[in-house]
Amino acid sequence: MSFFHRFCVALFVLGLLPSTGCLFHTHRVEQSISPVALKNATKPELIAYINSQAAKVQTMKATVDIGTSVGGVRKGKVTDYKEIHGYVLARKPAMLRMIGLMPVIGSTAFDMVSDGRQFMLSIPPKNRFVVGRNDVVVPNPQQPLENLRPQVIYDALMLRPIDPNELAVMDNGLEIVKGEKGRKYQQPDYAIDIIREENGDRWLSRKIIFSRVDLLPDRQLIYNEAGDIVTDARYSNYKDYNAGQFPSTIEILRPEEEYDITLHIVKLEINLPLESNKFVLAKPPGAQLIHLDQPPPASGGGTH
Repeated sequence: MSFFHRFCVALFVLGLLPSTGCLFHTHRVEQSISPVALKNATKPELIAYINSQAAKVQTMKATVDIGTSVGGVRKGKVTDYKEIHGYVLARKPAMLRMIGLMPVIGSTAFDMVSDGRQFMLSIPPKNRFVVGRNDVVVPNPQQPLENLRPQVIYDALMLRPIDPNELAVMDNGLEIVKGEKGRKYQQPDYAIDIIREENGDRWLSRKIIFSRVDLLPDRQLIYNEAGDIVTDARYSNYKDYNAGQFPSTIEILRPEEEYDITLHIVKLEINLPLESNKFVLAKPPGAQLIHLDQPPPASGGGTH
């Protein structure tokens, strides 16, 4: 039998096999897309929301419960700290104060203030008073929370508008959400990529992700100029306040320093007058003064 005839016979046999069920098997594909009804929006509408929300909230006074976790892949473990009670004050353009209270006894665990450029941190249990610049981080892998800057909290809480030095680009993505009985689904979302331009250079500065269930931001990623994610802020449990809807749970992850701070808002007052003296922090008498933007003494002192 010639090669051509053998080839034709093989094709004929293969054509018969599917009808007998010997060559393939059909199975059901489970639905992985969320069945929830989704809303639609355009890029101008999402940009308008970002800018209008930024304009609406000028001051904030919140009573919060503060949860903290430290660690991750590099550290090889995660330590969850006991949730503490606290307060957050914020005033645009860049003022923030955050106070944490010791569990049970209610004394001050820390008091942190920033004017957007400089910050001060009082830690009464350690009798320490730390000062420095927001843009200078002295890495301390043994104590990741010492890398915390008030500006990190401020940037997660107070949504910034898109300014003239930024370009907004929209993309459609997918996020994983949980449905009934813990089942996970893929759900389409919207993202506004905010690209910053300075001195002829461009980089992705922020990404604000909107849920298509309610068209509210559920995540904000903040990048450095090298393209690394420095802050991953996640928003949930929106509630109605006098300036509109605001998330009552804000989770702030810092992947480089490997710490995670979650703010559960107990009470929130928006756009009340906040005097400048609310953002003044004096060094307690006798507290050890530490300058984080200065090198430690040669004797081995410093931040430890």
